[in-house]
Amino acid sequence: MPSKPTRIAQISDLHIKAPGKLAYRRVDTAQALRRCIATLNRLTPAPDVVVISGDLVDTPTEHEYQHLTTLLAELRLPFAAVPGNHDSRDLMRSAFPDCAYAFPSGALNQCIELHTLDLLLLDSSVPGKPHGELDEPTLEWLDSRLSMSADRPALLFLHHPPFFTGIGHMDRQNLRNAADLASIIRRHDRVRLIASGHVHRAVLTAFAGVICTICPAPNHAVALDLAERWAPSFAIEPPALHLHVCFPGEGYGTIVSHQVPIGQFDGPHPFFDAAGNLID
Repeated sequence: MPSKPTRIAQISDLHIKAPGKLAYRRVDTAQALRRCIATLNRLTPAPDVVVISGDLVDTPTEHEYQHLTTLLAELRLPFAAVPGNHDSRDLMRSAFPDCAYAFPSGALNQCIELHTLDLLLLDSSVPGKPHGELDEPTLEWLDSRLSMSADRPALLFLHHPPFFTGIGHMDRQNLRNAADLASIIRRHDRVRLIASGHVHRAVLTAFAGVICTICPAPNHAVALDLAERWAPSFAIEPPALHLHVCFPGEGYGTIVSHQVPIGQFDGPHPFFDAAGNLID
């Protein structure tokens, strides 16, 4: 394995609209993405790749994807994306024609071999529906790809989380056939992380014995309503992204996920003075 860690930044749920339009007449998702890209470009060491876990645009339209690609041109890092329920597979293929999709049509699955890691990007979108599902060709492709190696750690990325969060209106549109995914994961020890989006909140659990996360969004958050007090709602909370760091080591090594706030903040400030004394 390489002596240095491998770093994968994850952003999710960009919801880019046509230029000048606000999401829900309130959220400037384009400006939110600009701030997110600025944060990504400042990260040191630079991530090896950025994975965008779905809902790249909002409606979707060709105009929105054109706006998205213009915005992403400012990103100085390689990136790959999976669609979410707000995306169009056909429009994504047109917007990103150089992606090495596994199938010539249908689900936009990808495998990225990154150093000694495999990143498996799974298309959980169901055209015209808000919920997620991994279709049979995708499940077969995933099982086949995972069977190709026994020693390379694998990280899975998809839009819809395969677990319940307690936020009722989002749980009703999560991954419907999570049990099918779980049965494949249990056959392959090399799966070390399942990273999703969709809920616009940072969430952590275990799924099929593997760490499973939801990435926060750069714009707005789904309201943390665990008692269904409100109609489906959003809140403007501090935006963030995830940075997954894979450290080489015995077995499959170690994976650590950091939540990185988006923006510029005061600091860093030293704990100790020039003489090595704690500043008090």
